[in-house]
Amino acid sequence: MSAPLDWYFDFISPFAYLQWRRLCRDHPGVALNPKPLLFAALLNHHGQLGPAEIPQKRRHTYRIALWQARELGIPLHFPPAHPFNPLPALRLCLAAADRMQAIDAIFAHLWERGSQGDSAETLADVAQSLGMADPAAAIARDEVKRELQANGEEAIRLGVFGVPTLKVRDELFWGNDATDLALAYARDPAALDAEMRRVDDLPEAIRRRKPA
Repeated sequence: MSAPLDWYFDFISPFAYLQWRRLCRDHPGVALNPKPLLFAALLNHHGQLGPAEIPQKRRHTYRIALWQARELGIPLHFPPAHPFNPLPALRLCLAAADRMQAIDAIFAHLWERGSQGDSAETLADVAQSLGMADPAAAIARDEVKRELQANGEEAIRLGVFGVPTLKVRDELFWGNDATDLALAYARDPAALDAEMRRVDDLPEAIRRRKPA
C-alpha cells in the first residue's frame, strides 16, 4: 500500500477521530491524503439529516462511538457541545504548514481532551502549537476557503455521502467500521468478491414514497 489513500473527513465526526487514531497507531504503513470537508454540505446535497439531528439516533451514535473507542483502546471525550461548527477547525487544518500534524493536534484537542473548537479563539492553543501566530487571519484566507469547498465538491462528484470515507482505487469505504475492509481491498482487490459485486445491482422490490 504505497500509494496514499484519499481520506474524506470532518472534525465534527467522532468516527473520523477514531479512524485517524486507529490508522496512525495500528497501520503506520498506510499513507493518507487527507481531504477535510464540511459534512453538512454532503448532508444538504443528499437531502439527509445528520445522525445528531435525530434524537434517538443521536443517543445511539454517541453510545456507539464511546463503545468503539473503549474496544479499540482509544481515549474519547466528547467536546462540551455537539454538533458544533467545525469550519474553524477545518480551515485551521488547511492553513497549517504541516497538515498531518495539524490534524492530529486538532483531533486531540476536540476528541481526546474534549475541548471546544468552534472558533479561532477556542483553537488558539492548537494554533500556537502549530506555530501559527494569528489563527483568525489564517482561517480567513481565501485559498483556504477555496480548498475546503473544492474538497467538498470533489467528494460529491465521487459519491461520498458520509464521513469518514476512504477512497481506495475506485471504491469508497464509509465509516470507522469499514476500516478493515478498506485496507483488505487496498491489499487485494479480490476482497470485494463476486457476491459483494452482485449486490451492487440488486433490484429494488419496493421504493418508499418521499414525503410531500
